[in-house]
Amino acid sequence: MIGPSRHRIVRWSAALVLPLTALTACGGDTEAESSTQSEAGSGKGDITIWAHQGQASEDKALQDAVASFNSSQTDVQASLRLIPADDYTRTITATDASDLPDVLEFDGPTMANFIYNRKLTPISSYVSSKTVDNATDAIKDQGTADGQLYGLGMFDSALGLYGNKQLLDAAGVDYPKGLSDAWTDEQFTDALKKLATKDSDGKVLDIQEAEGLGTEWGTYGFSPILWSAGGKLIQDDKATGVMNTPEAVDAFKTFQSWKPYVDPNTDANAMTARRVALSWVGHWLYPAYSKALGSDLVIMPLPDFGNGPKTGQGSWAWGLGAETKNGKAAGKFLDFLLNDQSVTAMTNANGAPPGTKSVLATSPLYKRGGPLQLFAEQLDKPCGDVDITKSCVAVTRPITAGYPVITSEFSSAVNSIFGGTDPESALSEAARAIDRDYADNDDYKLN
Repeated sequence: MIGPSRHRIVRWSAALVLPLTALTACGGDTEAESSTQSEAGSGKGDITIWAHQGQASEDKALQDAVASFNSSQTDVQASLRLIPADDYTRTITATDASDLPDVLEFDGPTMANFIYNRKLTPISSYVSSKTVDNATDAIKDQGTADGQLYGLGMFDSALGLYGNKQLLDAAGVDYPKGLSDAWTDEQFTDALKKLATKDSDGKVLDIQEAEGLGTEWGTYGFSPILWSAGGKLIQDDKATGVMNTPEAVDAFKTFQSWKPYVDPNTDANAMTARRVALSWVGHWLYPAYSKALGSDLVIMPLPDFGNGPKTGQGSWAWGLGAETKNGKAAGKFLDFLLNDQSVTAMTNANGAPPGTKSVLATSPLYKRGGPLQLFAEQLDKPCGDVDITKSCVAVTRPITAGYPVITSEFSSAVNSIFGGTDPESALSEAARAIDRDYADNDDYKLN
């Protein structure tokens, strides 16, 4: 999965198993939209829904939402099919558009691939304006391509630093209280050095290394370093010159220098067992960390490498099959799925940041004064995937049909850098490979 959850890293690489030979080139919204064959239909009748099978509590929340929708009215009856997570994206990829359901779930960064393979249709004509207006800007950024809205999510994701206040205080480390005083990369490195002097093995940082830095976690977890250094994964269909800028290279040299302080965390207990003082991860580990650390748990933004602190965002979203014959009925279901009751039930089940303004504002975890308020603040400063300025925080991974190649090459570079490879060589090699792929595929433009 690519944004963590429906839930936790559903095996970071699984959702991006998209055969590159199947990628249709991408282009402007007029041609892409005109190629879909969706029909509004009568707004009544039966509709089909596909979703990935997540953790049990999430599956139940979704099943309950479908049952509640069916019992709330008599015009539309929805049937749900849950597909094992590891097979889900492959199943959509291998299914002809004519055989796809009316409503389907998809992981955010796979959206562009499905659009340009004519498997999704724009949803604005089918869902209510109230539903669209209530979606957070970050969720709409993830679901928009070429000016058209193709998807909306029940929840989002966010990254940060979890800290053990007891260990930080014992080492005399002052830590950030919010976005405005985020550590610089130098201050973060100094904090690691101070913490290490008070630690028996000097391993004071968890970066979820055991999840695999060469998987989607490598991109989701550490592209914020690139963005915070002023770089990008791709710009104007080119990676060279934006992924491997001098600033990006310097930032990843700093990242590489942290290795002596990193706990491999092979038992997944580095933070909960209080072995480390800091953990670089996302919202999904808050329940475990909060239970283990209690009042000693503090939450901070990721370090600022010069262009402001950044976080990844995005997760599973919902859209309509390109050849649905009952778009109005499918839209009614999405309106129901994205109402306060359904979103609250789902985010209570998985702990993720709600994807709607109304639920986010009242969430016990994410509302102002809540323990995860920082994550909500980050998501309230969205960058999109193009204009990544110093003032924004939450960045959407590139919305392009070539994303599988981008993430494969970048995560491999992150893994290599952590393993000791020269950052300039690793980033430049990744950028060249991406550029070759785009050149071979006509920049993923429509023929």
